[in-house]
Amino acid sequence: METKVNSGAIFKNDKKTNEKQPDYRGKVNVNGKEMEIALWVKESSKGLKYFSCSFSEPYVSETPKQVHTQIIEKDDLPF
Repeated sequence: METKVNSGAIFKNDKKTNEKQPDYRGKVNVNGKEMEIALWVKESSKGLKYFSCSFSEPYVSETPKQVHTQIIEKDDLPF
């Protein structure tokens, strides 16, 4: 899904298993750069609720390592 410039979407984190994980997660596009956003619902010492957030580069899984193959011509075989 491509996000329009200077917009995004945030969803409730239904997979949260501990307090360090965000309450909400999403993707935003800021000035043409895709970013991931994480939000935590916090409460100030005066009882005022607010969001704490962080932005990060999108997660990219490691690409599989390339397998190098060598083509051996029939005439190169010793048998």
